[in-house]
Amino acid sequence: MTQSATSAAQGCIFCAIVAGQGEASVVHEDETVVVFMDLNPVTPGHLLVVPRKHAVGLEDLDRATSAHVWSVGHDMARALRRSTMRCEGINVFLCDGEAAFQTVFHFHLHVIPRYVGDGWTLKAEPPERERSLLDSDAQAIKDAIASTD
Repeated sequence: MTQSATSAAQGCIFCAIVAGQGEASVVHEDETVVVFMDLNPVTPGHLLVVPRKHAVGLEDLDRATSAHVWSVGHDMARALRRSTMRCEGINVFLCDGEAAFQTVFHFHLHVIPRYVGDGWTLKAEPPERERSLLDSDAQAIKDAIASTD
């Protein structure tokens, strides 16, 4: 865990919930994650999948925990669809960093049931990017992948 992740764990509300010291409406828990209702839900049924071990973001999360978080998120989406909440869609949403709207700096995956007319939108109208710029971006990412193997 990075120094920032270690210092952030002190006073972290999600760490308190995971430790059973914070109040939460828990839906599922296992040795790796705890799933509970979001206190400020986008829609009724909005869930958070939170690793037990503190990690600020993706950089601090090990591969096994990451894979498990996404797997449990998938299970929760299926459960929401099969529940009496009768959602019509699901958003699986990750905010990694302040610029990406992360507000609690303990990694968490949002699983959000959606309903026609629920009022929550993502209103982005990104411009089309030129192929040469896309190719340049792709190369920068390929270079980064090669350096992390």
